[in-house]
Amino acid sequence: MTSHLMSEGSRWERSKAAHFRAQLTAPTLTFLMEAHNGLSARVVEDAGFEGIWASGLSISAALGVRDRNEASWTQVLDVLEFMADATSIPILVDGDTGYGDFNNFRRFVKKLCQRQIAAVCIEDKLFPKINSFLNGSQSLAAIEEFCGKIKAGKDSQTNPDFSIIARVEALIAGYGLDEALKRAEAYHAAGADGILIHSKKSTAEEILHFAAAWKKRAPLLIAPTMYYLTPTDHYRQTGISMCIWANHNLRAALAAMRDVSGRIYREQGLVGVEEHIASISDVFDIAGEAELTAAAKRYLPGQRRTVKAVVLAASRGSQLSTLTADRPKCMLDVRGEPLLRRLVRSLTGAGVRGVTVVAGYCPEAISLPEIEKLINDAYATTGEAASLACAEHKLSGECILSYGDILFRDYILSELLQTPGNIVLAVDSTAPESDVKRSSDLVHCTLPHSRHYLDDKVVELCSISTALTRNKICGEWIGLARLSAQGAAMVRTELTAMRTDGTLATASLPDLFNRLVARGSPPRIAYITGHWLDVNDAFGLARARNFL
Repeated sequence: MTSHLMSEGSRWERSKAAHFRAQLTAPTLTFLMEAHNGLSARVVEDAGFEGIWASGLSISAALGVRDRNEASWTQVLDVLEFMADATSIPILVDGDTGYGDFNNFRRFVKKLCQRQIAAVCIEDKLFPKINSFLNGSQSLAAIEEFCGKIKAGKDSQTNPDFSIIARVEALIAGYGLDEALKRAEAYHAAGADGILIHSKKSTAEEILHFAAAWKKRAPLLIAPTMYYLTPTDHYRQTGISMCIWANHNLRAALAAMRDVSGRIYREQGLVGVEEHIASISDVFDIAGEAELTAAAKRYLPGQRRTVKAVVLAASRGSQLSTLTADRPKCMLDVRGEPLLRRLVRSLTGAGVRGVTVVAGYCPEAISLPEIEKLINDAYATTGEAASLACAEHKLSGECILSYGDILFRDYILSELLQTPGNIVLAVDSTAPESDVKRSSDLVHCTLPHSRHYLDDKVVELCSISTALTRNKICGEWIGLARLSAQGAAMVRTELTAMRTDGTLATASLPDLFNRLVARGSPPRIAYITGHWLDVNDAFGLARARNFL
């Protein structure tokens, strides 16, 4: 198993390095775009670039340090690992001066190969390096010493396609064209796979002169940061192999972060910036959440359930009199918290994510941060099915349906979630006689509850009504149901049919379930034995307080 994994890693490593080598030696001009972390690397790939420049300046700045080797090579390596893991295109890393002598550099090369980095560029200056665009003297390494460093790197690479690019700083240091050509030729002879000629002039004149004199003896790379006004076609005509856009993602991010942070600070709010920045969903997308969701379905079957809930809470609760003068009954206080908050906590505690509450009476009184609120404006003249129809677009995938005025022990919802079936109703088989007489949700089932048959015995709904004779009553629906994805689709279809035949406005949820029975799709029953209650009047409110 170990050897198999190693061979797989080597295969991918060679693939990225070979891809870079193909770009480097292509007869046409190719381009690399700067990145400095996993996120920016993925942005570069998504933009269409086929290679990444891992800029030393950008990585240092992103880490909050100067571009003077203040970040160690192991810290840079950590960043590169994230970049390589986040992308499938090759990375050319800015290796500064190789982080020391030949020994440091050859260790660095080995580690880069292990992390599937395609190539490294090192510059012929002394360690610690000074950024080429800073004022001050630039001290160059001796040619022989730098050639030895290149040879050490080539001897140490574990991937034959790995490339080492030698960056010539003679023009930066003011040594002129002849010295630059002399150094480039020596580095090429030492084994460098390409030459990066660097300049901080505002025009490309000395770069183009070098390219003309070089005569394509080896692939030539440039980074036109300072001479950006030069048309790109000039590089093509001079035979330059690769153009590096060297630090522009970092600079763009810095400008944007300053702008957004300053505006939020001044305005003390987010309204002014929200439409100008990436959405949260964009962040999730680029981070690869879709891949993880797909992988979870493959590797964790049945363990990663996404269950939503729709809670119907549009009614006032007229039997509660003045207690609901300024709020719906779902917001009545039950031992220091609204009834609805306790219900939502029970749902989320069982793993339900995404609770939608359909309000009606005094909707402004329903203000819980963990819910999405929809409003049935016609609550006074419509029934429960019409309220459910307001949330019809939420009925996709697995869903819990609940009345907004119930409380129950946690095991009941757990039992409901574990019971198979497209539509499953929680039915209390032990409702007291007084409750049975006043309940509108009495159920008749294919089998009464019994302790003598096994739990896998299928029990289905025959009817749900207020008019059942005593010998047909098997229990009371408690106002809690589970829909599978197919069950949710069945309910949506039935709501459409009720809208078409004109029965939707006044229909209850029991009416909807009875229609499903008539169509040959009866809901399944999950029997419980007490441990729940609803709040319809002052007596129910008192019971709720005692229930807790």
